[in-house]
Amino acid sequence: MNRIIISSILFAALFVIGCSKDEPHDIVNEIKMSVSAETGTYIPWGSDTPVECMLVMSEDNPGVLEPLAFGRIEGFTYERGHEYYLSVKRTILANPPMDGFDRTYSLIRILDDRVITEPEEPEDKEINSEEDIVYHDKCPFNKYAMEKELLVDSEGYIRYSNGDQLPPYDMARLWIEDVLPKDDPNWIEFQKVPYMAIYSFVLSPFTDELRLVRNDPMFKEAIPENEFNNILSMKSGEKAHYALILVNVYMDGLQKLEFTITKQ
Repeated sequence: MNRIIISSILFAALFVIGCSKDEPHDIVNEIKMSVSAETGTYIPWGSDTPVECMLVMSEDNPGVLEPLAFGRIEGFTYERGHEYYLSVKRTILANPPMDGFDRTYSLIRILDDRVITEPEEPEDKEINSEEDIVYHDKCPFNKYAMEKELLVDSEGYIRYSNGDQLPPYDMARLWIEDVLPKDDPNWIEFQKVPYMAIYSFVLSPFTDELRLVRNDPMFKEAIPENEFNNILSMKSGEKAHYALILVNVYMDGLQKLEFTITKQ
């Protein structure tokens, strides 16, 4: 009887140990992180409004500046115009919250803190026409690209020129891609905030008014319903010529992307 009890206890202990080994665990590492003197923007979950944030580069993802919200590094206070080099404890959570982040950061020590520049404030610029847009230094420059032709049939279905169908009008997007190769001599400089396309001004063949949209806009934001109806009423083969003028957070021009919508 005692042997049976002891065997049962041993089996239960081994079962618990085996289960604990199978359970996921947090991954904790000390990493080095650079924090830019310039800030960027990101779109919080559930919002359409860009929010200012830090731009950071970690040692395991060199050459890529990523947005990180102010306050995400526990124990660290960011000052605009300062460039930092940090030692940070990064914890990748095994069971992240459903409505939260999958990793946390806490400051170990500041390895370097340099004052680079006085912080810039976005300017309120009155832009009513293409001529009012002032291009940033070295721009326009071919950093971004998008599909140059879209097809619309009489039923309102939207397709790329290769025939691939987009989602319905209310759900489709105009995707803008960063195509600047990493071996370009301007690549590092063009990852900085002044060269990041945040918004676009839409040039439409149906109106002289500019429309300001956030980049990767919804199709219905760039081409509102009244203009889409005009396209649907065009004859087969007719084209509507549009353009997006990409601008940074300061409303400085970066690049002009032209595209055509062809009625099938």
